[in-house]
Amino acid sequence: MKRNRIVGAMVLGGMMVVAAPAMADTCAQLAGQGLTHDALQAALQGVVPGDGGAAPNGGLDFPMWLTLVDDSGKVCQVVNSLTGSQSAVRDIWLGSRVISAQKANTANSFSTGLLALSTANLHKAVQPGGSLYGLQHSNPVDPTVAYEGDAGKFGTTKDPLVKDRVGGINVFGGGLTLYNSSNVKIGAIGVSGDTSCTDHVVAWKVRNTVAGGAFGVANVPGGVSSAGNDALIQGESAGAFPGGFNHPECLNNPTNANDGGAIEGN
Repeated sequence: MKRNRIVGAMVLGGMMVVAAPAMADTCAQLAGQGLTHDALQAALQGVVPGDGGAAPNGGLDFPMWLTLVDDSGKVCQVVNSLTGSQSAVRDIWLGSRVISAQKANTANSFSTGLLALSTANLHKAVQPGGSLYGLQHSNPVDPTVAYEGDAGKFGTTKDPLVKDRVGGINVFGGGLTLYNSSNVKIGAIGVSGDTSCTDHVVAWKVRNTVAGGAFGVANVPGGVSSAGNDALIQGESAGAFPGGFNHPECLNNPTNANDGGAIEGN
């Protein structure tokens, strides 16, 4: 009888292990997969025009902020593309730092292991009369997190946003979810600092290059574009859901020659 109770407990214990929810990927785990501050900054600077002479991405050729969040929405890294000729945060849109965190949070919060939604995919659906109208007012930014800390640390490994959940919803281009080679969602990045279309293109190129391309678009399990991914959709006839998840064109709109495949229908 005692032996039966022990066996029963072992079986129950095994069932409990199987039924337990998987833990979210943490910032430490993401860093171990190559998503470090230095790697993200190098990838961003390699994409954004500046001292490095990166290829153009449409828009205004402005410097950019990028925020990485883990699968739980916690900020892991904040970087920017400022280089030698751009000496301080006065040379970059300061408001875009928090916007980049919003975009990362949005992409992470509304993508799953089956469907990736970029922030660009949400633009039309949240307009008045749209099927997701009101979403943009949910999950607001936490101002006690977003605006505190030493400005001299912005964009460094000690950025005050790191280790906190900033929250926020953003519904224009620049936020993309990250998936590993097993199509498992591990977090998201948000990019801001230029036009929203260019933000999306830069985020797309960074995702395809950081960590040797380990989190590129080929890993995306599904999406609303006609290619089944999270590309920004322009044009009413584009996409698997025509007109439902579109995004408007932007100033100096990226072209097929410089968008890296990030935009459908331009």
